[in-house]
Amino acid sequence: MPTTPRHTAQHSARTARPARPRRWTRAAAPGVVALAAAVLAGASFSQVPAPQAEAAVPDHVMLAVQQQVQTEKAQAWFDASAQRAATDARLAEEARLAEEARQAEAARQAEAARVAAAAEATRTALRDPRGVAQVMVAERGWGEGQFSCLDSLWTKESGWKVDADNPSSSAYGIPQALPGKKMASAGDDWATNPVTQIAWGLGYIENRYGTPCSAWAHSRANNWY
Repeated sequence: MPTTPRHTAQHSARTARPARPRRWTRAAAPGVVALAAAVLAGASFSQVPAPQAEAAVPDHVMLAVQQQVQTEKAQAWFDASAQRAATDARLAEEARLAEEARQAEAARQAEAARVAAAAEATRTALRDPRGVAQVMVAERGWGEGQFSCLDSLWTKESGWKVDADNPSSSAYGIPQALPGKKMASAGDDWATNPVTQIAWGLGYIENRYGTPCSAWAHSRANNWY
């Protein structure tokens, strides 16, 4: 029977002998860290199965990679939390600005409505100052008899004309205030607004005579009031 040469048998024996694992010394090379990361991700390196590759990575390298992964996850959480906080702050600021704009618009519309109502009241008073005075007399608690006296008094004084001007005395307006600028205490528009003039005139009558009928009686007796 043929014999196997001795050196060939010895070579086969040396070939079949398993290779000893390389001992790790001190710090792992960067390639090992990459290998550990691949193992943690469930990947394979070269043709070595994941369990064998994991066994080949030193424990301290695996721990370092695990810590790095945990750090990256924590940083990602903090980044997402900060982004959510920034978004919430931006939305809150936008809501605040929108509310301020809404309130400003509401105030503007209310002021515009007030101005329009005042202008309409002035136009109405210019068309019918007696009607406005009748309402204002009633608001003071005076009855129809008092308005009748007021009507007679101011018909005599100015004919209910808002721009009635007495050149000899400088009396002005429906109540013939002397001088006319006295009515500025009731409003800056005293020269043109019958409502302002009537309000001032009623206040003057109440403070000086008590009622329109008393003022009318004084006017008939003295030709002024």
